[in-house]
Amino acid sequence: MGGRVAVPIDLSDEERSFLEAQLRRHKAARSLSDRCRIVLRCAEGMSNKEIAASLGHSQHTVGKWRRRFAEQRLEGLSDEYREGRPRTVSDEQVAEVIKRTLESTPRDATHWSIRSMAAKTGLSHATVRRIWNAFGLQPHRRETFKLSTDPLFVDKVHDVVALYMSPPTRAI
Repeated sequence: MGGRVAVPIDLSDEERSFLEAQLRRHKAARSLSDRCRIVLRCAEGMSNKEIAASLGHSQHTVGKWRRRFAEQRLEGLSDEYREGRPRTVSDEQVAEVIKRTLESTPRDATHWSIRSMAAKTGLSHATVRRIWNAFGLQPHRRETFKLSTDPLFVDKVHDVVALYMSPPTRAI
């Protein structure tokens, strides 16, 4: 009939139990469970065309995972490393944002906002947000206790505490 001859897959008991366990896991990645299904059906002797039709994948995809499993066994089912997009923000720029956030305040405000920091550093507001989230910075939240500058503050505190300690009769 032509075409390539599919690589036969023979599974050990450990491999079969691992693949079946991945299918039963609730939190397994969809891609891994699909690959496990492909390999198990290959081990049953099904052709790439039959597997592709039954699982809704292309024959190319089935052939790829059959070959990878035949060559690398279980390790072949994991994703290969991809480099991704190169960084556009340098370590020095990140350090500058962190330093400014922690050690200074803007001239016209009590703390940095994401957009004011972005304008000052020349980065996007989304980049500043990612930096702050990565380092747990929240300049709008102060962790220090602030005392009132009101000269009658202590007297007012005494009055409020006295009301709580002994409320007036018939007070609701």
